[in-house]
Amino acid sequence: MSKLNMETTVETTIGMDLGDKYHYYCTLDGAGRKTAEGRIAATATGLERMFAAHPRAVVAIEAGTHSAWISRALEGWGHRALVGNPRKLRMIYASQTKSDVRDAEMLARIARADPSLLSPIRHRGRQAQSHLAILRSRDALVKARTSLILHARGTVKATGERLPSCSAEAFARRAREAVPADLHDALGPVLQTIEETTAKIRAMDRRIEALSAEAYPETESLRAVRGVGPVTALAFVLTIEEPARFAKSRDVAAWLGLVPRRDQSGDMDKQLRITKAGDKYLRRLLISCAHYILGPFGGDSDLRRWGQSLCTRGGKNARKRAVVAVARKLAVLLHALWKNDEAYDPLRQSRQRRTDAESSQAA
Repeated sequence: MSKLNMETTVETTIGMDLGDKYHYYCTLDGAGRKTAEGRIAATATGLERMFAAHPRAVVAIEAGTHSAWISRALEGWGHRALVGNPRKLRMIYASQTKSDVRDAEMLARIARADPSLLSPIRHRGRQAQSHLAILRSRDALVKARTSLILHARGTVKATGERLPSCSAEAFARRAREAVPADLHDALGPVLQTIEETTAKIRAMDRRIEALSAEAYPETESLRAVRGVGPVTALAFVLTIEEPARFAKSRDVAAWLGLVPRRDQSGDMDKQLRITKAGDKYLRRLLISCAHYILGPFGGDSDLRRWGQSLCTRGGKNARKRAVVAVARKLAVLLHALWKNDEAYDPLRQSRQRRTDAESSQAA
């Protein structure tokens, strides 16, 4: 079906509370009067039956499992889809008389009054979503393997023995030789599953390398930062999708929840923890990179030197704060490299300061 005329004046606002079995909706006319409410089946067919032939409308929904494909479908039928950020909609989830129908009506009234109050988000494209699913599936396999390794170690430790320290990749082979004889029946299948899972993770790593080279060559410049591997580089590109969506690279850190919360009133300005807004998977990857950069194997760089200077002040929690600060600065750096298509120079700032100092002395 062809798109409806996008220049037509919008007279209708629809709020829709998404669910697994049913979506509840509320329709408001141009004057804000409720004209319809009800529910539709939470299927593509049910959605098409209601919206494909519906006059152009503003449709407000909340971000969730179904919001990505639903927003794409609504846009395809000529509607304007507003995907609200649930973290910003406290007036809905904290209501004293909360129900699915009332939630739908509240979404519609907020969208009609001022769409910016929804703090609308933009979902990534279908291809980026499917490629990002590869990374998330790999992450699920890594978590499953970690859980099985911890189970095996705990089981053996309860008998007074210990399994050797080794990497997760080598665990199945090393542990098989050290498992007590009376635990072979119990842990044999577990070790076999760990071995098979490791093989699947390696296969996905090869797929990620190939995907990066074929479809996302821009990840190569991001991987020039020591500590940023193929998974983090590809996750960064797929999560943000378009570098131009941020006018300033610093905005990326706030978008990923790596900046402190703020509670300021009068002379009081509290120092709070980071917001943890945005994509928690990418934030976790950046934190992991920050640990590597500050660790014993991190190469010399301006970022590492700056992070190490933070570790020397602030008491016992100084390193934790330094890791978060490095992750925040790393997010800004990666976006700048990507947006400006620049080659990474790990010690550019240090050389620039030295050059300025020498020039100052010569003058």
